[in-house]
Amino acid sequence: MRNISATEITEAVKKLCIEANCVLNDDVYNAIECAKCEEKSPIGKEILNQLTKNADISKNEYMPICQDTGMAIIFVEMGQEVHITDGNLSDAINEGVRKGYTEGYLRKSVVADPFIRENTKDNTPAIIHYDIVSGDKLKITVAPKGFGSENMSRIYMLKPSDGIEGAKKAILETVKEAGPNPCPPMVVGVGCGGNFEMSAYLAKKALLRKIGSHSDKPHIREMEEELLEKMNNLGIGPQGLGGTTTVLGVNIETFPTHIAGMPIAINISCHVTRHAEIEL
Repeated sequence: MRNISATEITEAVKKLCIEANCVLNDDVYNAIECAKCEEKSPIGKEILNQLTKNADISKNEYMPICQDTGMAIIFVEMGQEVHITDGNLSDAINEGVRKGYTEGYLRKSVVADPFIRENTKDNTPAIIHYDIVSGDKLKITVAPKGFGSENMSRIYMLKPSDGIEGAKKAILETVKEAGPNPCPPMVVGVGCGGNFEMSAYLAKKALLRKIGSHSDKPHIREMEEELLEKMNNLGIGPQGLGGTTTVLGVNIETFPTHIAGMPIAINISCHVTRHAEIEL
């Protein structure tokens, strides 16, 4: 059994919240750089230039890439041989979010009640997903998610008879309907299978995959590549002003499902697809 203190976890989460909001991940940055060479629209090309310039300033000045510093989504892979000392794991994570968003001067966007709408003033509580794994390590990934793109996400409870073509149609329609709202170029995370909530979890987790990576299942990889091409032919373009770079990547995750269903969740992310991780 290996002990990890709650204080260490809090400090790690605090740093991750600030880092994720100020430093754009290399895979996203590089994908935008590559898109500059392929973008057919002069306006689109200029917008892509502005996006990387903005990311450079954010990294150098250590300030938020976007004014919407998101709701804190935390993925935890906890080794079954880890023991948390001096506190509770969830409390330690939320304290880290509180410190990160207050000390890092990040916008606080969380309200305590979905109807009364009173701000919690520290961006807590975070949404935390736990996964118990083997070993004595604790891996924490902080993925701030803004709601301009989150609001464009969808879940479809398709029939098995809709098949892969029905799934592709639903995914493509979601991106088409989103249009300029998610601040494209987007990253599209898709969860197929499981049940209602599992498909949404898979779609969110799919956004953590590096842009340019693909499923190891041939039919899913083919689906990712086909959808990426079709999405970039929609004409939405960077920031919705037209062009050939609407989507930077399509990441699809799957899970076994019931014989009577085919849940499909699409989680849209903007060009600031953020996450930072640490292994303790």
